[in-house]
Amino acid sequence: MLTVNTSRPAGPAGRITRVETLVLGTAWRDFGYVRIHTDEGLSGVGEITHPYRVRETCELAEAMGRRHLIGADPFDVEELWLRMYQGDFLRGGDIGGIVVSGVDQALYDLMGKALDVPAYRLTGGATRDRVRVYANGWYTGERDPETFAAKARETVAKGYTALKFDPFGAGLHHLEKAELRRSVALVAAVREAVGPDIDLFVEGHARFAMGTARRLVHELAPFDLGWFEEPLPWTHIERYAELRQIAPFPISGGEHFHNRYEYKQLFAGNAVDIVQPDLSMVGGFTEIRKIAAQADAHGMTVAPHNSNSPLCTTASVHAVLGITNFQILETFDGLLEPYVFEAVKGALPVVDGHIGLPTGPGLGIELVDEVFAANPPSHRFWNMFAPGWEKRNRT
Repeated sequence: MLTVNTSRPAGPAGRITRVETLVLGTAWRDFGYVRIHTDEGLSGVGEITHPYRVRETCELAEAMGRRHLIGADPFDVEELWLRMYQGDFLRGGDIGGIVVSGVDQALYDLMGKALDVPAYRLTGGATRDRVRVYANGWYTGERDPETFAAKARETVAKGYTALKFDPFGAGLHHLEKAELRRSVALVAAVREAVGPDIDLFVEGHARFAMGTARRLVHELAPFDLGWFEEPLPWTHIERYAELRQIAPFPISGGEHFHNRYEYKQLFAGNAVDIVQPDLSMVGGFTEIRKIAAQADAHGMTVAPHNSNSPLCTTASVHAVLGITNFQILETFDGLLEPYVFEAVKGALPVVDGHIGLPTGPGLGIELVDEVFAANPPSHRFWNMFAPGWEKRNRT
């Protein structure tokens, strides 16, 4: 079944013949993937993980494949991006944004394999020899200063030079005085534990009212933060610039936006100092470069969000190698079970807080079906409204 215009000759990857999806269960969340096949015997992979709705992203990816991808040339990435976005009347949003992102990754994987070059060669080449990453997900368990300090030291001992964490409890909009003191004490303990040369990033999860955010900016000032991430809900984006005016450290955000159109208000209001597009949410390789260019035009750096699997980590490395205003990349890879790396064979490892240049064609990753079969969906997630969620226990 051909669903697109095939009058143009196909490129070296051939034409798309099949779109399939796979889901891998873990103790943290389910990871979703799309795998696209062509009549030249090639297959390309991308990540379509949604924190809570992986089944829906898989269903949409397969439906979009039938509507827009079968018969298409994977090299026509701009046309296919537009077909998926406007042809499905997405109008932004998380599920559609994630699917377009994952499909776009798979297309670049196919192009790289067809040309026998790493995907980053197709996205601007390299402007650096390795990519600096920071650790997230290292602070599970009890929320006391001694535990946080010990785990921070352990993580730094693995070679990381930057850490991110959410020191706040289950507070929404505001924090009680005792909880505020406890949260600040956690930051103080981590800073003391790792010393002055490690970058610390504090996560707000976009949940505080302006009054609380203003108070937190004051309370966190002594700890030399690399950034305060999403202190306000994005429903109050017009107030971000106001907070930036009084913050002694950068304000970051943007992970919740899914394309350049959703980013318009962020740039128009100069809401942040550091933008955080997620490769598996913001539209893939095709879109993240356009957003990075807009950030550069506004004097902002790019520190991509990445709370997904090692596939997204590896794809993000390909993406940021050619971004001149790149700052640092997030990774949760240290949180994951060993079999996750077996499932996404070829994912790049973190060594001394960095990831080196990819060498294999495309993304350099193959999905191992047997590992997926042995680890079906777990349907687990961290519910920010559940008592005790802030411990991030996975059992």
